[in-house]
Amino acid sequence: MSLLKVSGLTTFYGQARAIDNVSLEVDKGEVVAIIGSNGAGKTTTLRTISNLLKPASGSVEFAGKAITGMPAHLLIGLGLAHVPEGRHLFPQMTVRENLLIGTFGTADWADRFKRLEEIFAIFPRLGERLNQYTGTLSGGERQMVAVGRALMGRPELIMLDEPSLGLAPKIVGTIFETLRRINEAGTAILLVEQNAQLALRTAKRAYLMENGSFIKSGDTTDLLGDESVRRAYLGI
Repeated sequence: MSLLKVSGLTTFYGQARAIDNVSLEVDKGEVVAIIGSNGAGKTTTLRTISNLLKPASGSVEFAGKAITGMPAHLLIGLGLAHVPEGRHLFPQMTVRENLLIGTFGTADWADRFKRLEEIFAIFPRLGERLNQYTGTLSGGERQMVAVGRALMGRPELIMLDEPSLGLAPKIVGTIFETLRRINEAGTAILLVEQNAQLALRTAKRAYLMENGSFIKSGDTTDLLGDESVRRAYLGI
């Protein structure tokens, strides 16, 4: 049974159809990518899965449970976390406070502080910035906080929207190496990433999205060797 099963999602912005009949699956412990150009519908897909947007039709199941229409803040308790594009942190709150938000409604205080230590083991720099306001951090550090906040809920699946956006190449490498280690520890990942080559080299499977629909899907090794994908998305 798939950990995440999305069936026939269609979502509108006003009268404009943003995604059309989108279906995908993510298995336990798997890394799956969604690639495509700006405006293809990748972010809308994640926002609909996490119920930040209401679909016109279709359904979402997580761990065998129907979650379509469930309040978004309850999903972390089921094991589904979402790191949105742009991080959406609270800049006038400290690193500690931003991280603790990720445990809202899921743990007692003793366990919350234990989870903080787990995050500092993954991102040691955050331990050094614990009482610093998040708005004063670098872009890479803010991305670490965003990922760490999601991991505070100990999710089975984490959805990441453009984690490399606005970051220097060296920092991107650090973030993606951390994502690989998170996955190796058992957390599944659904990755939206405009850097198609990076996404395909990170994931096991991928979906290619254009104009709100998936036009191709398969193992990333096959997509990396697909001439049309190489020309259109990899610059090869």
